[in-house]
Amino acid sequence: MRNYRNWKGKLVLIVAVLFYSPLFAQQSQRLTQNWEFLKGDLGGIYEAIRPVKAGNPESVPVWEQVILPHCFNAKDAVTPDVNYYQGPGWYRTQLTISNPYKSGRTLLHFEGAGQKTKVYIYDVLVAEHVGGYDEWTADITDAVAAFRKNPLFEKQFKGKIPVEIRSDNSRDLEMIPSDLSDFNVYGGLYRYLNLRYVPQVSAEKVFATASVDAKGALGALNISAKLLNPDGVDTVMVNIKVKDPQGKLVASFNKEWKAFYGKKDLWGTTLKQPKLWSTENPNLYTVEMSVTANGVAAVHTEKIGFRNFEFVKKGPFMLNGKRLLLRGTHRHEDHAGVAAAMTEDQIREEMVLMKSMGVNFIRLGHYQQSRIVLDLCDSLGILVWEEIPWCRGGLGGESYKNQARTMLRNMVEQHYNHPSVIIWGLGNENDWPGDFSEFDQHKIREFMKELNDLSHVLDPSRKTAIRRCDFCRDIVDVYSPSIWAGWYRGIYTEYKEVSKQEFDKVDNFLHVEWGGDSHAGRHSENPDNALSLVTQGKGADERAGDASLFGGSARVSKDGDWSESYIVNLIDWHLKEQETMPWLTGAAYWPFKDFSTPVRPDNPIPYMNQKGVVERDLTKKESFYVFQSYWTTDPMIHVYGHSWPVRWGAANEEKMVKVYANLDEVELFLNGKSLGKKKRNSPDFPAAGLRWMVRFNEGQNTIKAVGKKDGKVFTDEITQEYQTAKWDKPAKLVLEKVSEKDGIATIRVKMLDKNNILCLDAQNYISFGLTGDGTLMGDLGTARGSSKVQLGNGRAEISLKMNKGKSVASVKADGLATAFVELN
Repeated sequence: MRNYRNWKGKLVLIVAVLFYSPLFAQQSQRLTQNWEFLKGDLGGIYEAIRPVKAGNPESVPVWEQVILPHCFNAKDAVTPDVNYYQGPGWYRTQLTISNPYKSGRTLLHFEGAGQKTKVYIYDVLVAEHVGGYDEWTADITDAVAAFRKNPLFEKQFKGKIPVEIRSDNSRDLEMIPSDLSDFNVYGGLYRYLNLRYVPQVSAEKVFATASVDAKGALGALNISAKLLNPDGVDTVMVNIKVKDPQGKLVASFNKEWKAFYGKKDLWGTTLKQPKLWSTENPNLYTVEMSVTANGVAAVHTEKIGFRNFEFVKKGPFMLNGKRLLLRGTHRHEDHAGVAAAMTEDQIREEMVLMKSMGVNFIRLGHYQQSRIVLDLCDSLGILVWEEIPWCRGGLGGESYKNQARTMLRNMVEQHYNHPSVIIWGLGNENDWPGDFSEFDQHKIREFMKELNDLSHVLDPSRKTAIRRCDFCRDIVDVYSPSIWAGWYRGIYTEYKEVSKQEFDKVDNFLHVEWGGDSHAGRHSENPDNALSLVTQGKGADERAGDASLFGGSARVSKDGDWSESYIVNLIDWHLKEQETMPWLTGAAYWPFKDFSTPVRPDNPIPYMNQKGVVERDLTKKESFYVFQSYWTTDPMIHVYGHSWPVRWGAANEEKMVKVYANLDEVELFLNGKSLGKKKRNSPDFPAAGLRWMVRFNEGQNTIKAVGKKDGKVFTDEITQEYQTAKWDKPAKLVLEKVSEKDGIATIRVKMLDKNNILCLDAQNYISFGLTGDGTLMGDLGTARGSSKVQLGNGRAEISLKMNKGKSVASVKADGLATAFVELN
């Protein structure tokens, strides 16, 4: 089991780093409470502000109380058999505005809102924004001042300021990302919205360029900034302080300037032997800049890090002069029950869990993500590839291109200071047509060149990259082809060979996106059977139609069992091979967590991409521990099969038991009897040699693994039933309540044959229903939180809130009688 002792202490540091974000530099508050939401559109802005009395005709449409962050699609993104909602929605609240600064500015700061947004103060439109992922600010100062003069300010709104926001995620071919993308284009105020008060003059952006030579002997720091100075104040005093990771002042600067417009270089300095930022020791310096005008100071704080990185031409990746194998994954902003509207606590939990798996690199797919994510990458030591959402569909017109340019500029400027960022991504799967009648590779190349040049102008210190667009691979600094060995094409044992072939085609190769889907709780005694159907020697690069579950050549993604057992083998092979590829910069598994997608309605969990190593609610799959066994040093040991209650086979048949651990030696016990010790040996596939062939007893069996490190004992234990009875075709469903705690009941369905034998290979779709006082917890997008789901080894579960009442639960499957159970 995982040892988390190192991460408990780091949480304190993470909170401290987040506190010093620029967001908190001035007076600021998150606007989370007292919001109302309306799904759909209004006939006009007056419908959101007119005075109403309950029961009157103008009291409709009905608004609901919500808490921000909030996403339109928290549930319907994974509701089976329907398309998720794409259209407008409205939010409204009333704010008490009290700016403490004389002549100060009052701002609404959006950390992200999807996808087109309009902001009103009473009935006045004060700001608009296009794009769902970059930060932006609405200056409401003048509109607030004007509304205070309106008699309704006191009469109707009792001294508060009415704010209304229209958010719209309607389909639009002239916007990025494309709706053909393998993720939902969510709607709503799904990231934090902040009310900020700043003085008359403040720093709108601070750019801190920190660099160090490869030996770490001399660091350089250059500071530039943009001012927010709408009144045109003539003179400002700028003071800059630099503090080391322990808070000691190491450099400072003070100068009076004529007020400037646009980005201006302010100061440069050097630091001898700076404490380097790395994935193991993410040392962060603090840059504190104060801008004083008319005697009032605005303070802006940034965290920075000194590090040197290099993608060696035709070679590996170097960090601070030493080779670092990038051990990566991917992240979508998506979570069970809330979709994109993840709280800071949820984001932190996810990122800390990711680091505990051994991740030192992440690609943020496929759009700019929350500043919270980047702050956590800085403090945890996770290198970042972040990209704009030019994803699939082709290339649109000038408004389309302008949005891409603007989003690239905003991403670079807003996340410029994060030492974790090493790559700006310019696109993903841009060889995928479908949104326009024209698909012109030459025009796509020309626009990719433009974005590449713009990125290097905005930030010469970082690399550019794209994934899967071979006809553009020579444009960017780093290229990732599409290699899905053992899933969409080929078999996983071809991984190294295919990767080397692709590596030889470019100067800098980085393999992002590999892996495959697994249905949590589904296991197999013969997981690699589908490999025998797949043509070998034809490469492993994904091609048009490979992602479909229908037609085309044999491939594991279509013809395999989608078991955790298979994916564990695939991952195990990839990881042991990566350790033997000295030229490899690194690779990133796709993705860390299952996420919702509109283009996969036929998956075992409808509308879910199930390639994660954790489920959508962060429940770990077995594959999580395979990564830990290769990538971590804190002692861990895990017997495969915690979510596999029943194994099957003939009496006395030998079955493989696998243990994933990073310990040198492990001893296995079956029903209390030692089966011997084995040494861990990474090249010895599977499970690095930690595998035993055992004969289970009929019925219950206890499996225990024991290992040692530094004199300490580490153990893991599971209990599995062994079934020797063979089953016939499915004949009936049996539904039962299996637990209840704190008002939450769990029910389980089993698929049995005519002799009441559990059908352990059954994969039928089943649908849960409920009538009565309870509430079914069925829109979570997890194996145990979906009202429609495929069985895993002949069973499925779901939970419900009892609400202190009585209910009748049901389950149905095509061709079988519906089963019921009473709950009270």
